[in-house]
Amino acid sequence: MVIVEERFVVEKETHLTVMKTSLFFSGDGFAVYDCKGQLVFRVDSYGPDSRDSGELVLMDHNGRCLLTVRRKRPSLHQRWEGFLGERREGEKPIFSVRRSSIIGRSNMTVELIGDRSNEYNIEGHFGNRNCAIYNSGKEIMAEIRRKVDATTNVMLGKDVFSLTLKPGFDGAFAMGLVLVLDQINGDDEGDDNDDDVVDIDPTAEDCNISSRVVE
Repeated sequence: MVIVEERFVVEKETHLTVMKTSLFFSGDGFAVYDCKGQLVFRVDSYGPDSRDSGELVLMDHNGRCLLTVRRKRPSLHQRWEGFLGERREGEKPIFSVRRSSIIGRSNMTVELIGDRSNEYNIEGHFGNRNCAIYNSGKEIMAEIRRKVDATTNVMLGKDVFSLTLKPGFDGAFAMGLVLVLDQINGDDEGDDNDDDVVDIDPTAEDCNISSRVVE
């Protein structure tokens, strides 16, 4: 299903490696690679000296803006909204993300604006890099997991993790949700047993990515 852009809808199960590009601030930029080491998505640093930290821009490998996610204020459920391309004043969002409960800290509800039948749910703990995105039929459409270096069998730090996309899911949409989760949860909610960050080659796992992800 196309939500952001058709070329990012994968035809078969696809594994991406997501890496934080700076460790100085909570929620710094990201670089996302396929298993061939090609850059798929990027998010430039959105630390305290950059643009509004409540508005993040997802770009493709050429730097073209694909999606803008923005915090909606005020909101008891810490709601975020997603806009196609670079958000303009008065533009309507294409989706929104909110906590499923004011009390609960982990699960999120994702609503596609104008199409409530295609609601998604995010369950698990992003801070521990252990969560999944479910469609309205309770099928897993994407998973976020800790990454293991295939050459050493060592689990990497939480600043490098895997994003697995199921067939038919929009990878740009999935990465937009990752940006929102990173802001809502943050790394400080994870466990205290984090491993040291290990340098990794993004190609160091079996390659079964759809060629449609990167043109």
